[in-house]
Amino acid sequence: MWELDQLKKLYFLGIGGIGMSALARYFNQKGVDIYGYDLTETWLTKKLEAEGMNIHYEMNEDKIPKDIDGVIYTPAIPKDHAEFLWLLNNGYSLKKRAEVLGMISRNKKSIAIAGTHGKTSTSSLLSHILKYCGFDITAFLGGIQANENSNFIFGNGDEVVLEADEFDRSFLHLNPDVLAILSMDADHLDIYGDVDNMYAAYAQLVCQIKPKGQLLIANNWFDKIASRIEKYIVENQIKVSFVENDFGAKKIRIENEKYHFDFYDSSGILQDAVSVMPGKHNVSNATVAIKIAAVMGARFQDIADGLTKFKGVKRRFEYVHVGKKILIDDYAHHPEELEACIDTLSSLFEQRKVLGIFQPHLYSRTKDFYIGFAKALSKLDGVIILPIYPAREKPIVGIESALIYNLTTIDNKWLEQEDSFISRIEKLNDFDVIATIGAADLEKHHERILNIIKD
Repeated sequence: MWELDQLKKLYFLGIGGIGMSALARYFNQKGVDIYGYDLTETWLTKKLEAEGMNIHYEMNEDKIPKDIDGVIYTPAIPKDHAEFLWLLNNGYSLKKRAEVLGMISRNKKSIAIAGTHGKTSTSSLLSHILKYCGFDITAFLGGIQANENSNFIFGNGDEVVLEADEFDRSFLHLNPDVLAILSMDADHLDIYGDVDNMYAAYAQLVCQIKPKGQLLIANNWFDKIASRIEKYIVENQIKVSFVENDFGAKKIRIENEKYHFDFYDSSGILQDAVSVMPGKHNVSNATVAIKIAAVMGARFQDIADGLTKFKGVKRRFEYVHVGKKILIDDYAHHPEELEACIDTLSSLFEQRKVLGIFQPHLYSRTKDFYIGFAKALSKLDGVIILPIYPAREKPIVGIESALIYNLTTIDNKWLEQEDSFISRIEKLNDFDVIATIGAADLEKHHERILNIIKD
C-alpha cells in the first residue's frame, strides 16, 4: 500500500485518458511532480502540460525519471508495451488507476455512480449540485463538466464523487459509502465472457459497500437490478441499506426544447425541475442525483437552483453549434445509449431532418452489438457509418462497419471512410440537424463540418 501523503514524484502510463488525467490532476494539486506518456498529443494533454505536468509521446524509457515513487497505469495499455515492461522489470511499484482511486476514497465519504450508461452525466450533475449546495467535494469524472471545464474537482471536504467503472472489473477496488446503480445492460463481454459474470461483479461491488452504507438504484431499473443482486447479498449475509424505491419523475414534458419534470420522493415533490441534458434517460439520471443530494442533506430548493445552473458535459448531447442548422455531439457507443440519443433527437427535432454520423467503438463491441446498432440507426432520417475505432483492440476477422450498414433499413445510408465523409456531408443540404455519435474522437472533424453548415 502506498503512503499517499509521502508521494513526491509519479509516472502515469496513458496519462491522456479521461480517467487517468483526472487522477493526474488530483496528485498535481497535492504538489506531486507528474510525469507521463501517451500515444498522441491532444487538447487534453496540452492542458495537462499547461498545468505543469511533463508528458512525452514516444515509447522511450530514457524519458522516465529514475527517481519516481510509483507508476499509475491504465488497463488500456497493452501488456507488451515497451515502457510497461521496462518499469515492471526494473522493480518499480505499478498500480492500476482504479486501485489508486480506491486508496484515495477509502478514508473519505465516497459516492460511487455505477451502471452501463449514464455514469459520467450523473456524476457530473451530482458533483455540480453538491458543490452548489455548499459541499466542499472532490470529484473524479469520466468527461469534461462544462461548469468546471474539467474532469476533476478539487475540494478539502470529506466527500468524494467518482464513477464505478465496470471495465476490467475496475470498480471492485472501491468500497463506497453510497453506491448508485443506474442500469445493467450487457457490455464489456470481452472482459466478462457472459452477462451472468457481469451481474455477479455488480453484486460483489454491492457487497463491498461500507458498513452502514447505502445502495440506491434508479427507479426504472429497480426491480430488474434488485432481483439480480439480491441472492448474492443474502448468500454473503451483507447488511446493506437500500435507499427506498420511493423516488422518480412524473409529468415529464418538453418546453422550449428542454425536458421539465416533477421529482417526487417520500418527503415531498420538487416541481418543475429542468434537465439541461435532454432525453428521458437523463431525466432518470437527474432523479438519482437529486435523491443522493437530498439523502446527504441538501435542501430541495437549493437542488432545484443548482439544476438550472448546470451547463452539461462535453460529448453528452452537447450542442456544438445552434443556428439555422444544428450540430450535436454525443458519446453513445452502446445500442441502448444510441437508441436513447436518437429518440431524444427525434423528440426534440420532430419537424427537422436528422443526419447521424456514427463511428463504432471497438471490434469486440461491434461483434456483440452490430444488430442493435443497426436497429437504432434505422430510426434516423439519414446516417453515415464510419470504420470501427479500435482504441485498445486489434482487428477481429470479419468484424467491420459493413455489418451494421447492411442491416440498417433506411434508404439514406452511406458507408464512408474517415477521410472522405466530409465530402458526403457537402452533398446533403436537406438535413437540418447533424449528430456525431460514438466514443471515438469525432470532435476533431467538427471544424470542417461547421464550415459546411454555417455556409
